[in-house]
Amino acid sequence: MEDIPEWAVLIGNVGFPVLLSLYLLIRFEKRIDGLIKVIRDLQSKINNSDV
Repeated sequence: MEDIPEWAVLIGNVGFPVLLSLYLLIRFEKRIDGLIKVIRDLQSKINNSDV
């Protein structure tokens, strides 16, 4: 273990969680944008039905 550079260990320990987090954020961003659109459409329909 002493032969492995410190930066390589750091990348090994931190790199995977960072990449996983970025991947999930990108995926969920698309779903959240879709939910926002649906909520706005619903709000618009509710407001139009009150008139």
